[in-house]
Amino acid sequence: MGFQNELSDITVVSLEQAVAAPYCGLLLAEAGARVIKVERPEGDFARDYDNAVNGKSCIFAWLNRGKESICLNLKDEIDLIFIKKLILKSDILLSNLAPRALDKLGIIITNLRKENPKLISCKITGYGESKEANNKKAYDFLVQAESGLCSVTGTENSPSKVGISLTDLSTGLTAYSAILRSLINRGKTGVGLDISISMFDVMADWMNMPLLAHRYMGGAPKRTGLKHSFISPYGVYNCGDHGKVLLSIQSNREFQNFCINILKKPNLFKNEKFTDNPSRNKNKDELDELINKEFSKYNVSEVLALLNEFNIANSRLNSVEDLSDHPFLKNGEAIIDNNIVTIADLPVLSDGIQNKEVPALGEHTVSIKNEFK
Repeated sequence: MGFQNELSDITVVSLEQAVAAPYCGLLLAEAGARVIKVERPEGDFARDYDNAVNGKSCIFAWLNRGKESICLNLKDEIDLIFIKKLILKSDILLSNLAPRALDKLGIIITNLRKENPKLISCKITGYGESKEANNKKAYDFLVQAESGLCSVTGTENSPSKVGISLTDLSTGLTAYSAILRSLINRGKTGVGLDISISMFDVMADWMNMPLLAHRYMGGAPKRTGLKHSFISPYGVYNCGDHGKVLLSIQSNREFQNFCINILKKPNLFKNEKFTDNPSRNKNKDELDELINKEFSKYNVSEVLALLNEFNIANSRLNSVEDLSDHPFLKNGEAIIDNNIVTIADLPVLSDGIQNKEVPALGEHTVSIKNEFK
């Protein structure tokens, strides 16, 4: 028996847009929570990023299944009164609006908490809530750059952003974890908590390895593309059919196995240039040349088979097309306008029937207003 919609008695009001809060909302919905997505009359701007998936954007179709959509104009007094009433009858308020947006609208959490002490609020910001941070707009790519992530990503001559919305997704995951902790805490104390999570703080935490290297090892790691800054051999290698294979050696024991069974050089691991990882990393160009020379005797499939036979960690250098047909890929579904779209499933799922519908803009406005009037 697995998870059984453990949040089925929880109602979430989510003033969300783009990726970070919607990803958190998706995870809450998958766990059984009722997630009411509050959209401005023109809708979440992520609806219009593209129209690739039955007229909906890829990101919107992915992140918003299982939610309800209500359209409210929060500058309108009637709608503002309604959303406050909705929040007071809910368990969680999730938001990732512009800095100070809730306060400007008159949605003051401290006032709402006086009437609903059990309310949990989770606010996602770009850089925190200091005066300076509140004046700085934030998007995923910008926080990647601001946090230093781009400086350690890419090739020697070209810094790069990560190819997916890593900052948004990691922040959404952090928010989900914090909300679950808050629910546990509420079960013990009977009162909710106010959570504030900044995208910058999340990325700074995930940047601790290069940060510690900067502070205690004489400098942050250099950009190395598909190689590792500190570990060798670790990277992409060329095969005889011009294909490419990635491998990773993490210990001296693994390297000894690699030398004996893959490189067919049983004494190589005794060479002082390669006896431990710091030595191998210092002489990685010479080591990489030896590996490429041996791999050039075989095609990709042969190299992979050999690596697998001797339990050496490896992978292909796959494309998104390769991912789409990958034997390990677990596919799920989203339903858009009664059409089924195949997507990669969440790694952790509840048992039983799941709501896979992606809501149309304002699809549930009337029913929710009638329910909470």
